[in-house]
Amino acid sequence: MIDDIIKDSKVRMEKSVDALRNQLTKVRTGRAHPSLLDGIMVSYYGADTPLRQVANVSIDDARTLAITVFDKSLTAAVEKAIMASDLGLNPMSAGTVIRVPLPALTEERRKSLVKLVRGEAENGRVAVRNIRRDANADLKTLQKDKEISEDDERRATDEIQKITDVFVKKIDEVLAEKEKELMEV
Repeated sequence: MIDDIIKDSKVRMEKSVDALRNQLTKVRTGRAHPSLLDGIMVSYYGADTPLRQVANVSIDDARTLAITVFDKSLTAAVEKAIMASDLGLNPMSAGTVIRVPLPALTEERRKSLVKLVRGEAENGRVAVRNIRRDANADLKTLQKDKEISEDDERRATDEIQKITDVFVKKIDEVLAEKEKELMEV
């Protein structure tokens, strides 16, 4: 039972770290990255469809994304969706290929992005701590129901705290990496 609680906590904490990584890929750095456009939805025959399903996104050069739309009639809709996103990008259409140049980030914008990234990291830490709290509550319940001894409960609580510390450290590493990436000129 204790092992199940610990294993479940590890899995959930790992998912929290993965979710943070996924969230941080959407934060724009100075370099072009196809995942930057992952959150964009295109109106495709009346239904909102992810950009990845209607076009191929690739890197043209360090500061330019190239989007090849599968259906030529969607080119205008893709451009409109990119402009409507809060990324501040201006796509340029060249036939079937849409080029999206990424403007250089100003120092002020970099600092605001770092602040945003730190907030996301803090949300990740809170999620990990909430998982720890849930696991500890499960252990207390088992101990109260006399299914495990106080010593077992204390040992398991210590183990969960160690796991929590490891995952909080992972979150800090992901944050440091992203901050470094953002502050590169």
